Amino acid sequence: RAIFSPSPSCLFLSPQCPPPALHTCQGLAPCLPKEGQVNTSGPKLLLATLHPATGSSAAMDRIFSALLLSLLLLLQSYGVCGAPPQPRGTLCRTKPTDLVFVIDSSRSVRPHEFEKVKVFMSRVIEGLDVGPNSTRVGVINYASAVKNEFSLKTYQTKAGLLQAVQRIEPLSTGTMTGLAIQFAISRAFSDSEGARVRSPNFNKVAIVVTDGRPQDGVQDVSARARAAGIEIFAIGVGRVDMHTLRQIASEPLDDHVDYVESYSVIEKLTHKFQEAFCVVSDLCATGDHDCEQICISTPGAYKCACKEGFTLNSDGKTCSACSGGSGSALDLVFLIDGSKSVRPENFELVKKFINQIVDSLEVSDKQAQVGLVQYSSSVRQEFPLGQFKNKKDIKAAVKKMAYMEKGTMTGQALKYLIDSSFSIINGARPGVPKVGIVFTDGRSQDYITDAAKKAKDLGFRMFAVGVGNAVEDELREIASEPVAEHYFYTADFRTISKIGKKLQMKICIEEDPCECKSIVKFQTKVEDLINSLQQ
Repeated sequence: RAIFSPSPSCLFLSPQCPPPALHTCQGLAPCLPKEGQVNTSGPKLLLATLHPATGSSAAMDRIFSALLLSLLLLLQSYGVCGAPPQPRGTLCRTKPTDLVFVIDSSRSVRPHEFEKVKVFMSRVIEGLDVGPNSTRVGVINYASAVKNEFSLKTYQTKAGLLQAVQRIEPLSTGTMTGLAIQFAISRAFSDSEGARVRSPNFNKVAIVVTDGRPQDGVQDVSARARAAGIEIFAIGVGRVDMHTLRQIASEPLDDHVDYVESYSVIEKLTHKFQEAFCVVSDLCATGDHDCEQICISTPGAYKCACKEGFTLNSDGKTCSACSGGSGSALDLVFLIDGSKSVRPENFELVKKFINQIVDSLEVSDKQAQVGLVQYSSSVRQEFPLGQFKNKKDIKAAVKKMAYMEKGTMTGQALKYLIDSSFSIINGARPGVPKVGIVFTDGRSQDYITDAAKKAKDLGFRMFAVGVGNAVEDELREIASEPVAEHYFYTADFRTISKIGKKLQMKICIEEDPCECKSIVKFQTKVEDLINSLQQ
């Protein structure tokens, strides 16, 4: 599996490949990277676009909201010109790092949950350049006591590290997080254990994973670790004390504190750390691209885009002029989970950013109509399609929406969407495309299969968005085909920007995308908003 940018140019990084230079991609024999090098081509890149993290409930709120924006970026293509920028080249290698995992295996971490932590560590390791002169990895396992599973000098190959991780067993006692961090300072990052002398050429990184409140102090010892040049990431799971995570982590906290609802989704943080260790070349700046009009740099890659009035062709490189057009109508209904697990503060953020999405729509009798339904143990229509004729009135109604705060009857909500929301009596227009966006953060308490199937059979385009403890099988069941373009799950905020970039705007009902209204201004507006949220 060669390391290269997709056609028409390849930049080889492996020592076994020709010297760094541009080559045509056709007719080249496979060039296998040596152990420790990163293969960023193919399916791994696709997976990489689906995961990193921020953490804390506030970050999860922003995740939910930004994901609404990302989906509307896709939906708006019912009336737009152009295709999204297509990912083109990839170029990523990891900076030499001394990396130590500090893993909580106290009795609150069940054996099957500890296995999830091991999978998470293995996935991060798989994305590293492992070797004595590149990245070295150690693991500290702690509970009431601290166990050095293996040090930075123990294994010099990726295979050896992965096998060692599989052999780790939980300790199953108390939670002495401060003691574990002190052990990392005094021993794990010592010269005798394989740590390298502090230098701008090497990173020293600790990733702390815990699911509870520590039984000792962490603030002072964490400050000493940071002062010693150790960059600390803190991952909290379940009922973890968020204040403790903030005391442990390096600045900026938004980049170094992560939270997941349960161990079952911790693996979704993998790409955040693969990206954190990635050293990227700006292919747009160096000219190593073949975009006709605009080149946009992204982490480890670049993509092509077009100027206003042009649409990106299927080759992902060239642009064609649009001939104009007035756009198409759209009936859009949000189906919002208002169950107790969402929490009031999260629900307010959902309302806030729904309104920011409304700001990006062309609302009128002939263009977009918006409806809003909230559900928990029952279903409540907040307002039907067409009730409000302008953005100001829609936004005011969203702000007034009261949080229901009960159960999660997603099946009942889907049935309501079919029977009522998209009915003519509730404002739906005959012959106008119908789009439903279902948001949930947990398992449905009723049966969803029949209603989900019926919605799709009736021609409704269904998007399923899950956050936190949402059940992925249920989301897939709700989503229209192809499922990959209609089903989204996220456990953290920065994932959303990746999803937004990945989405392909193929909903336009016109055969010629240039017959749809220009998407360029809308896309720019949404991407600027996502960037402001990240900042």
